Amino acid sequence: MKRLILVFFATLGGLVFLTLALLLVLNRAFFSPAALPGELVLEVNIEDGLVEAFPQDPFLMTLERRRLRTRDVVEAIDEAARDDRVLGVLVRGSGGLPGWGTAEELREALERFRGMEKPVAFFAETFGELSPGQLSYHLATAADQIYLQPSGEVGLAPLVLEAPFLRGLLDRFDIEPRFDRRGEYKEASELFTEREFTPQSREAATQLLTSLEASLLEGLVAGRGVSVDRALELLSAGPYPAREARELGLVDELLYLDEARSALHDRVGGSPESVGVESYLERGRRGWDRGPRVALVYGVGSIHRGRSGYDPLSGSGSLGASTVAAHLREAVADPAVEAILFRVNSPGGSWVASDQVRREIRRAREEGIPVVVSMSDVAASGGYVISMDADRIVAHPSTFTGSIGVVAGRFVTREGFESAGIDWDRVQNTEGMNFYSAVDDFSPEGWERFQEFLDRIYEDFVDGVAEGRGMSVEEVDRVARGRVWSGRDALELGLVDGLGGFGTALDQVRELLELESDAELDVAVYPEERTLLQVLLEEGKGREWAGTSAAAEAFALLRPVLRWAAEAGITEVPGPVRTPLPKVPGR
Repeated sequence: MKRLILVFFATLGGLVFLTLALLLVLNRAFFSPAALPGELVLEVNIEDGLVEAFPQDPFLMTLERRRLRTRDVVEAIDEAARDDRVLGVLVRGSGGLPGWGTAEELREALERFRGMEKPVAFFAETFGELSPGQLSYHLATAADQIYLQPSGEVGLAPLVLEAPFLRGLLDRFDIEPRFDRRGEYKEASELFTEREFTPQSREAATQLLTSLEASLLEGLVAGRGVSVDRALELLSAGPYPAREARELGLVDELLYLDEARSALHDRVGGSPESVGVESYLERGRRGWDRGPRVALVYGVGSIHRGRSGYDPLSGSGSLGASTVAAHLREAVADPAVEAILFRVNSPGGSWVASDQVRREIRRAREEGIPVVVSMSDVAASGGYVISMDADRIVAHPSTFTGSIGVVAGRFVTREGFESAGIDWDRVQNTEGMNFYSAVDDFSPEGWERFQEFLDRIYEDFVDGVAEGRGMSVEEVDRVARGRVWSGRDALELGLVDGLGGFGTALDQVRELLELESDAELDVAVYPEERTLLQVLLEEGKGREWAGTSAAAEAFALLRPVLRWAAEAGITEVPGPVRTPLPKVPGR
């Protein structure tokens, strides 16, 4: 009975999903997107969040359609800057930014748009609601007008890093954390081994906060026209309710969304219509497929061996070394590809998996294909391993990078289990050092071998950075030792080559290819991204299906429709999946 119920609901869910898919197919077949109006305001809604890339799975693609990709937003803003029909930009939302690097990426795009003497307005219901709002407000200061809902607030305040420490809890349950590290700043294990920040961790955290606050203050100074001292005063005295924020010049007007939209339309004149990012790109793209081909490959998420995965609940993906390595090989194998742009957003993970991806970067360069890394919010530890052999590395001022070190260990849990009335026993035929016990401590011999592993990984890491960055081992060790740096500091230390986002990275590509600074580039994602319908067509043919048999049968019911769509040449459904990136004007 239980199985029948599961089959019923799986089939019902599959039919509902596929009915929606059929509606999308018919919409694409019989309704073409309307032309763009002669006058418009580009409306960028980031409230639902931004992602780097979409999963290539039909159910997850459907779930993620509500979220924009960072490069789609950048592409739309840069295209709109050149488009005479676009009179201004309205950015909406204050809670969807995943990190400081993403905020910097969007800030740069908005500043380029303003450089074309077009207005940018930012509307927020609130910059934090009794919660921090520094990140979203930092993005807002790139606009020339900031509108805030009258009931909102500006959560501008000094940055604070708070972290839990679990050593006391582990002691209570008689669990002993047995970790070690190479690099006194490699702090990941301190969550379990300490009761507070160590001096080294406090030093590193203070430096990171100082760098982030420098970016925040620079935004205030440039965007709101205040002095550095005044900006520091405003930062120290926050947060602020809406009316006080307006009196202090932190926002320009207190308006609701409809009023903010009308205010911007009045500023630009005429009778513009508001058009969203997806609609603008779908209806107005001119195409950027001229010039040398640059393969855009993504390396996003925690690094592990095997295939990449995706968690729809957290909205985050994982970087499977086998998957990303295959993508890099595909780019190298394409004779049309002249350079690779590797977009990295990863906190690290497996050393072995990271080394697998790193090998493909080196192979690309051995084949004469230059590689430029563009770091997003974070590219630390393993995220730096997969970046360090590139020809050029570009980071945002606020990117977290470095963390050149290693930490590993396990928990000694036998006493904890015994105190709970659980006994462990072991059967072992051959004597050994008990290296992989699930409950016991390392033996003296095992601990010595463990230290050898840590030494080897750290030495390989430092040697790799020295080779990739053209530094001596001593120079690398001074900036390594597990310490995380901001992109701003990493530039001074020689760990990255430039500060910026996609535009700056493409500048580096042009330089490596010996092109003019304004040369057009054909930037294409590798492997080629599939639309939702293309994925459905493959699923309908029985390929790459990993779902339940009941859902597979549900797919089979619509297979004739999907086959008809393929024969009719319908291979796209209006949505957020796109490939090209434009050249950045004036760079």
